[in-house]
Amino acid sequence: MGQYLPIIVLTVLAVLFGVLSLVASRLLAPNRPNTAKEAPYECGIVPGREPPERFPVSFYVIAMMFIMFDIELIFAYPYAVDREFLGAFGFFEMVAFSAVFFVAFVYMVARGALDWGPMKRANGSDVIADGPAITPRRTVRVVGSEGRSAHDGKAA
Repeated sequence: MGQYLPIIVLTVLAVLFGVLSLVASRLLAPNRPNTAKEAPYECGIVPGREPPERFPVSFYVIAMMFIMFDIELIFAYPYAVDREFLGAFGFFEMVAFSAVFFVAFVYMVARGALDWGPMKRANGSDVIADGPAITPRRTVRVVGSEGRSAHDGKAA
């Protein structure tokens, strides 16, 4: 039991520090609430309007892709640590999992999971449906330009 004493002491000190910090901040911090601080947004930003649309499904597909990368790394770690014990069986299991993951990744890229923004025609107009002369180009959406004139923010 004596070998766990330092861990117990540090745990008690950490909890005590957290509780004392919360109590001190409640007692010493000024309390000046306003609507911006109580809004459910970070940094006191007051919402001007509701978002115009929901997140696109592509956003969630990209998030799942990152989770799959994490799973692949976690799966490869035991083989990297003890490859002599796992031998050829571990190697072929890792290669099989990586191949399945790679095929799924290629499929998602081929389906356009990484193509963000609207498709553009060669003349620069937006395209709603697929057409014969479509070339994918990235677009940049300027945020916060409502109410500005065309010449504001441009260098002379």
